[in-house]
Amino acid sequence: MAYTVLIPARLASTRLPNKPLADLGGLPMVVRVAQRVASGVPADTRIVVAADHSSIVQACTQNGVEAILTSEHHASGSDRLAQACEILQLPPQAIVVNVQGDEPLIDPALVSAVAQLLAQHGQASMGTAAHAIDAAPAFYDPNVVKVVLDAAGFAMYFSRAPIAWWRDRPTDQPDALPTPAPLRHIGIYAYRVAFLRAFPLLAQAPMEQCEALEQLRALWHGHKIAVHVTNEAPGAGVDTPADLARVRAVLLGQGR
Repeated sequence: MAYTVLIPARLASTRLPNKPLADLGGLPMVVRVAQRVASGVPADTRIVVAADHSSIVQACTQNGVEAILTSEHHASGSDRLAQACEILQLPPQAIVVNVQGDEPLIDPALVSAVAQLLAQHGQASMGTAAHAIDAAPAFYDPNVVKVVLDAAGFAMYFSRAPIAWWRDRPTDQPDALPTPAPLRHIGIYAYRVAFLRAFPLLAQAPMEQCEALEQLRALWHGHKIAVHVTNEAPGAGVDTPADLARVRAVLLGQGR
């Protein structure tokens, strides 16, 4: 199954300035992400960085990564992806996978698994991923987004709150988790191009504004989101200088 990987990259970052160009073992981070994806997807998969600044495009092309320049004024990543689809002239039924440009340790197999969701579920407008939470602090952490699925593996709701809430939680076991294990959402998405172009035009959902989770807009408007549940926790993303140091240490340990 053919699909395109789009990697949005925005130069401005309040917590880590020039994040896409941060050095990771001699290469810009966004290049590392593209190379990581390329190492585990089919050879004919097109991987394109959608950048908001010419310096990112230049860094990518110098390292053999395809990149296009998009507007610096997009309000969200989905807006940037929609413009990228227009620039690349992708047909409406084409499938694209959104891999964040700050995920240099992403599992390439996860990219293909999420893309396959849309091939398997014709009624789904989006695909994404999740994995079982195995520690209570993550379950209660509002920065860890949780998802609840229906019997067919489609998302029912995403929340920063601990869901599904454990009514009979034993008060004498603060580190216990409910059974079955709650699911942590992984921020990787597959879209059909037609939906991706339409999505930025949809009205924001009240629950989206409350939770600050853009995927809730799709659910509120009646779109289905298929979810791949993986056994592997995602690799660490990079949001802060401390995250950057941690990923550098991981790559150094791998000899990269």
